[in-house]
Amino acid sequence: MKRSFILLGLVGSLTAPIAAQAQTHATAPEAIAMVKKGVAFIKANGAAKGLAEISNKSGQFIDRDLYLVVYGLDGTVRAHGANEKMIGKNLISLKDIDGKAFVQERVDLAKSKGIFWQDYKFTNPVSRKVEPKSMYCEKLEDAAVCGGIYK
Repeated sequence: MKRSFILLGLVGSLTAPIAAQAQTHATAPEAIAMVKKGVAFIKANGAAKGLAEISNKSGQFIDRDLYLVVYGLDGTVRAHGANEKMIGKNLISLKDIDGKAFVQERVDLAKSKGIFWQDYKFTNPVSRKVEPKSMYCEKLEDAAVCGGIYK
C-alpha cells in the first residue's frame, strides 16, 4: 500500500509540468476557434469595433499565449492583441530570427489560399522567449485575421 502511494506521488510529480504547460499554451483547435470567432465578430459588428476589440488586452480575443492579429494585405497591422504599438505599422519586410519574411509570406498565403497555417519563430508574450510558432489565418475581405500557437 505504501508503495502505491509513493508511485502515485512520483507519477504525479512527473506529469505536473506537462499539465502546467498545457494550461499556459493554447492548442491548434483553440487558435482556429479564436480566429473564427474574431472573423464572425468583425462581420457582425463592423471593422472598427472588431479591430478595437481584438486589440483590447482585456478583451475576449486574448487567452493565455493566444491572441489575434489582423494584417491588411499590404502588411499593415490593423489590430494586435499582444502589442498595440504595432497597430498602423507596415511590417511587410519583417523577418524572424531565421531570416524568414513571415509577414510577406502571410500576405501572399492570404491572397493565394485564403485559409492556412504558417510556421515561423516569434517572441511568446507569456514566456518572453523566441519560440517556434504556427499561425492560423483566414482572409477577410482585404485583411488576414490570424491567431497562433507556440510549440
